[in-house]
Amino acid sequence: MIDTILKETFGYERFREGQREVIEDVLKGYDVFAMLPTGSGKSLCYILPGYVLDGLVLIVSPLLSLMEDQVQQIRMLGEKKVAALNSFLTPQEKDDVLNSIRFLRFLFVSPEMLQNNLLINRLSMLKLSLFVIDEAHCISQWGHEFRPDYLKLAQIREAVGKPPCLALTATANPKVRQDILNYLDFKDDRQHIYSVDRKNISLFVDKLANVEEKIKRTIKIISSQPSPGIIYCSTRDWTERLANQIRMKTDLHVAYYHGGLSSDDRLAIQYQFLNDQLDIICCTNAFGMGINKPNVRLVLHFHYPKHMNAYIQEIGRAGRDGLPSAAVTLYTDEDDLLPQALIEKEYPDQPMLLRILNRMEATGAKAGTKGCFSIMMEEGASETAARFLTYQLTKVFPEEHKSEELFSKIDQTIKLRKQKKISELYEVKRWLATTDCRREAYLNSFQEKLSDKVPCCCDACGCLLDDFVKVDPVIKETQRIGWQVRLRKLLGLDKIDHE
Repeated sequence: MIDTILKETFGYERFREGQREVIEDVLKGYDVFAMLPTGSGKSLCYILPGYVLDGLVLIVSPLLSLMEDQVQQIRMLGEKKVAALNSFLTPQEKDDVLNSIRFLRFLFVSPEMLQNNLLINRLSMLKLSLFVIDEAHCISQWGHEFRPDYLKLAQIREAVGKPPCLALTATANPKVRQDILNYLDFKDDRQHIYSVDRKNISLFVDKLANVEEKIKRTIKIISSQPSPGIIYCSTRDWTERLANQIRMKTDLHVAYYHGGLSSDDRLAIQYQFLNDQLDIICCTNAFGMGINKPNVRLVLHFHYPKHMNAYIQEIGRAGRDGLPSAAVTLYTDEDDLLPQALIEKEYPDQPMLLRILNRMEATGAKAGTKGCFSIMMEEGASETAARFLTYQLTKVFPEEHKSEELFSKIDQTIKLRKQKKISELYEVKRWLATTDCRREAYLNSFQEKLSDKVPCCCDACGCLLDDFVKVDPVIKETQRIGWQVRLRKLLGLDKIDHE
């Protein structure tokens, strides 16, 4: 049956690796965890079942821009029964979606939107055929601090009738996988784990003397390598600074992208990049997750990421058309300070934590209220730290009211979380410093073995970036692809007709 649907609805003859196995287990009603490589067509694993199962497919998606892209991709199939419910919408548009929800086949939401009682009430009155967590690694990577609503998804699933769950990701080491399974309360589940290795992406690391040299090296690389390319920076300020440098010193079309931009600006920049109106985008990790642009030739890390899961996820934006692509990481000794500072910023320090708890006790401010959040902001907490504290106070220690006891428990939690993040950071630093094969080294962090060497593997194996790939007609032709090819990439069916 699914072969017939694949051909008649999607127009293709065969599945790619992993898709059939995942879809078959979904249709059998199992809870399914699937780790498929970046660009392998994970979306088909819930889109196709939507045409077999009776009921609404609810997809939890991490980024608003990604949601919009996913909705548009499904509409390209001719599917009209699809919508996203997010903060991009006006109040009237949200009401329209809520009122039409019973007619939908697919609904995309953020974990934060699922805290809306009206939405949960509407969903609980419907038959949900599948509860999908797209980019499920966000549960582990973002749920503990930045977006704690990710840790409530098991409760939400229970509240809407506990439909079968499909958790999808491209990057989750064994610890992250276990975190996901625990927080989703998977019991009798099926797991499909495939290699994270992308053989057409060559890996390069370049250590430089200082930040000025790093900027010069960045300019040289993007000037000599084919576009489009993505440059990842750790801070909003650096995305803007680097984009301005590129504008001044090259003729490349460049833009910056980060969470501080308005929703309209972010959507406009994403549209420009997807439609080949930009050569380079300088961005934080707010950009790129799940974005299916086949012809990205270069991913450059101007700052190294805080853990290997993020590295694999981010370089996975490159080469989704199967053509040779490069992943370059530039770093200096000075860069070691930035990720550690960012980790520290995610939590209140001890004096700040004590001040916040004492003020809450003195004023009677309840956790989760605007008054409590205001106290946190007034005491200098970052937004991430405030979210972390709110989750600890409302969900982890809701019955504890004495500031001394709360301080001790939350302080211990912070120490454990910092230890974990510092350990992950050191793993990245060891990878940067290795003189052995970089591909083999990052596969080891996912408990994988390198199956076979690729012609241009990495700098440690003798591959040179300057000789790696030059602009040629084949690569330039990919910059003129239309929506049909983008749709094939989304579903992971791009190579089937050529096999």
